[in-house]
Amino acid sequence: MFIKEAGGKTGSLLVFLHGGGVSGWMWNQQLEYFNRYHLFIPDLPGHGQSRDESDFSIKQTANDLSKWIKEKAADKKLIVVGFSLGAQILVEILHQEPELIDYAVINSALVRPNALLHRFIRPMVKSTAFLVKNQTFARIQSKELYINEKDFTVYFQESKQMKTETLIQVLQENMSYALPKDYHKARAEILVTVGEKEKKMMRKSAEDLVHAHPNSKGIIFPDVGHGIPLAAPDLFNQTLDAWVNKQPLPDQLKYLL
Repeated sequence: MFIKEAGGKTGSLLVFLHGGGVSGWMWNQQLEYFNRYHLFIPDLPGHGQSRDESDFSIKQTANDLSKWIKEKAADKKLIVVGFSLGAQILVEILHQEPELIDYAVINSALVRPNALLHRFIRPMVKSTAFLVKNQTFARIQSKELYINEKDFTVYFQESKQMKTETLIQVLQENMSYALPKDYHKARAEILVTVGEKEKKMMRKSAEDLVHAHPNSKGIIFPDVGHGIPLAAPDLFNQTLDAWVNKQPLPDQLKYLL
């Protein structure tokens, strides 16, 4: 798995896990703001510079990342931030290794499986695979994800390079992931976030995550859908910075529960 390293090597360890269909570049607007931290940004299997790793599993990826983090963390404070698919992997890490992480920020994690939709993923992707190579379609998708013009080129190139079978696996894993029963045992301080304009299922999943862990807080980012780190990076950065440093969160945030 390709992992980009940046920031100051003496700082706390901060790991960013990207969403499905993009790669580590989605965190470019966090790099400078958090450059005092020791930053690690993986390209998840099947994505970006890890595109040749064709088999994708949330549980296996969480296991692999946990092993790698243990080697790097030493006695450092460990902060892990995940978005969408990356947030599901973060939830799985908290389940598999409850003592590993100090601070976790779970952005837009789906933890309510959709068995009906899961059945249609393979035929749907197979029948629409040609659209991935269509630039007009890609631009429509990029707007939904708040991808700016600067990042569009790499997004489009990576979308064309992703294997169809990998995309199917990613979507199936995403739609079938359920909240692990031992998630509540994680010792981390957890911030669960969701966009105000996200689908109802995402809001319900965020509520499930807050209810399931005694040491968690839920917030809503106003006026944004699925993609807060890209849609409003300044607010996202300020929120993350305040959370891990035990400072008041920005006033414009809304509380989930």
